[in-house]
Amino acid sequence: MQRILVIGSPGAGKSTLASRLAERLGLPLIHLDREYFGPGWTTPTKPGWREHVKALVARPAWVMEGNYASTFDIRVPRATVIVWLDLPRWQCLGSALWRVARNYGRTRPDLGPGCIERFDFSFMRWIWSYPGKMRPKTARMLERLRPDQRVYILRSRSDIPALEAELATFSEAA
Repeated sequence: MQRILVIGSPGAGKSTLASRLAERLGLPLIHLDREYFGPGWTTPTKPGWREHVKALVARPAWVMEGNYASTFDIRVPRATVIVWLDLPRWQCLGSALWRVARNYGRTRPDLGPGCIERFDFSFMRWIWSYPGKMRPKTARMLERLRPDQRVYILRSRSDIPALEAELATFSEAA
């Protein structure tokens, strides 16, 4: 079965892409932010979160989106396809700011219940620092993939339609 992991900086478009892939390929969708955040932005313990992620990845098929690098060791081995949205930081920051403006005061469908959208300066700073802090770790992780795992690194949103078409073809052949 197909298990697609979509990773990248906040604001890169992971939720949107994962939703489109799940619908197009007929696969269950898992938004990790929805799984991680409880009402009012509460968070699980680290051991509890890791156990929950183990249960999620044990499912036979999925499209899972979210970075959560602390669980790469659990999720990556189960993935058959990894899509890394490696977009420029300015684009991710702009998308995140637009998302806040569009959803301010409401709960987005990719978040847990009661997680009201708000502006968070430290989150915006995290997005800006993401290339320096997380990009090297992600690149090293991708170098260690098995030969049976496919990886797609997208550096532009204009690459998305070709990816969707290729994954649909790959899915039909499987």
